Amino acid sequence: MIKIKLWTLLLILLLTVLIGSASAELNETEQLGKKIFFDKISNPDSMACAKCHAPQVGFTGPIPGINLKGSVYRGAMPQRFGNRKPPSAAYATLSPVFHYDEEEDLFIGGNFWDGRATGEILGNPAADQAMGPFLNPVEHNNPSKLAVLEQIASSKYVGLWEAVWGPMSLDTQEEIDESYGNVGLSIAAYEDSSEVNQFSSKYDANLKGEAELTEEEAWGLELFNGKAMCSNCHPSEPGPYSDHPLFTDFTFDNLGIPRNPDNPVYDTEGRDWVDPGLGGFLETREEWNDTFNVTENMGKHKVPTLRNVALKPGNGFTKAYGHNGYFKSLEGIVHFYNTRDVLAGECDPFTTEKNALKMGCWPEPEVPINVNEDELGNLRLNVTEEKAIVAFLKTLSDGYYVPEVP
Repeated sequence: MIKIKLWTLLLILLLTVLIGSASAELNETEQLGKKIFFDKISNPDSMACAKCHAPQVGFTGPIPGINLKGSVYRGAMPQRFGNRKPPSAAYATLSPVFHYDEEEDLFIGGNFWDGRATGEILGNPAADQAMGPFLNPVEHNNPSKLAVLEQIASSKYVGLWEAVWGPMSLDTQEEIDESYGNVGLSIAAYEDSSEVNQFSSKYDANLKGEAELTEEEAWGLELFNGKAMCSNCHPSEPGPYSDHPLFTDFTFDNLGIPRNPDNPVYDTEGRDWVDPGLGGFLETREEWNDTFNVTENMGKHKVPTLRNVALKPGNGFTKAYGHNGYFKSLEGIVHFYNTRDVLAGECDPFTTEKNALKMGCWPEPEVPINVNEDELGNLRLNVTEEKAIVAFLKTLSDGYYVPEVP
């Protein structure tokens, strides 16, 4: 607990520097979204968006002690937790509106791990997503939209709100709904800014001819696009949603990830609980809740961007990977992709990644149906090839400095 508190204090200091570093480059809507993003608009007032989506780790979970274990973060009420690892807020704005692609026979887009922030409300999945946590009892725990808006109305940046959206009127439910939508749009504007979606990695510099990949990094890219088949879901070339490579195709997949035994959800829901992923969301929607759609998508989660996947304050910092944070290093998850089916089934289902690596086995998938058996599981990579892929992934961190030529 003491270590977590110390990390929190250090993160506050880092965030203070980061918050003030680029505001002059943001327009008024982006500045407003940033103010809201870093404000503790919660009940009690202890929870900001940045608590789970911090810039120095690629806008995901910033506390290594939590990442090392269950990887899910406490909300404003300290005894309440989510049940998934915080996804990155960076590059999330580039996801398309959630839809079924008949040609690909796949669901694509939306935000959250299960795609439930569809973009249907505000025309923007990131804006829809931004409205959710404020009212979620396991996150910000605000009792109503009005309570959120009243906190903004009494803030020091209310003048910025008025400059962007005009005076805040909260007399009718229609006005409350409209203003609350503007909260989501403001946050999405900040998340879509060049401060968040920087495209400033070594790989970006390489594409512009401003940096050269090392021999190991270049080999890792070759493997990424070839033998390891990573680019099938994490394309390294520009696609339909951006002029830059996004390293996600915004689809959903069941990778066969095991249960994270340290997830506190098992304390409240029992050891039989499983995360239904996309299938669970489809089950709530009349147009998609037929047995076939739900069953075929159980256990699938959003394919995340690999941008900033290695970004962290230092080598001793633990990041978590996978929708439930089961993996604690890039080396671990790459090894899993490579050997999942080769080393399958000899572990207790609640074996941690650390013990699984020590024992040379992988536990069974959390959801054993719809597991992707075509693009991972037995890639036949050797140790050196795994290391090369990790080396390449480290070139995707924003903030790369291009040395000036004298």
